[in-house]
Parts: sequence; C-alpha cells; structure tokens
Amino acid sequence: MSKKLPIRKFSFLVLVFSVIVAGLSLLFQWLVPQYATPALPFIVLFFFVITLFTLYIVLRSDDGREGKRFVSAYMLSRTIKILSCLLFLILYIFLNREDAIKFGIAFMVIYFLFAIFEIFVLKKENG
Repeated sequence: MSKKLPIRKFSFLVLVFSVIVAGLSLLFQWLVPQYATPALPFIVLFFFVITLFTLYIVLRSDDGREGKRFVSAYMLSRTIKILSCLLFLILYIFLNREDAIKFGIAFMVIYFLFAIFEIFVLKKENG
C-alpha cells in the first residue's frame, strides 16, 4: 500500500519553482526587453495556478489503490492543462496580435519548463 502523497509539499515546490521562473523572466525582460513579451509575469502566474490544479487532481487520486486510478487522474490533468493552455494562448493572441510571436515563444518555453518540472516531481514520488 502506497502512502498518501503530501499535497502541501508539492504546492511549496510549485511555488518555489514559479518564483525561480518568474525571477528568470524578469531578468530576461530587463536584459533584452526587445525580445520579451510584457505578458511574461502573467504566463508564469497562469502556469503556477494550472500546475497546482493539475497536480492536485493527480495527487488526491493516489489513495493506495492500483495505478489505474493514478493513470486516469494523470490523463484528466493533462487534458485540462492542454485545453486551458490552448484557451489562454488563443485568447491572448486574438486580443494582442502585435505581441503574438514573442508571447507564443515565451509561452512554449515556460510550458516546457513546467512540464519538465511536473515530470520530475511525479516521477520522484511515484517511481
């Protein structure tokens, strides 16, 4: 029987990781403002919230049962995350066409940073 995964621990890790990414984003905006989208802080905030939510879905499902429930919760969290990301990306680009390229690149970079973070966190606890 597996132990209940500590949601508080992961919330703290997500917070620390988000602060680091936000700091790097602010540094990037300061060093090369011509390549940075003004929406960088909002992208980091979006991923902070969506990562907390999706990790909560996955972690609350781990109640010591077989891995089938974990896989279902993980797939649900991925679906929610992808749809939320698409909606956020499409809405911003639709409303701010002049910033679309910089925003899209920044969004994808931060998306992959948070995805890698989630993989490492979940792998460490479930692997």
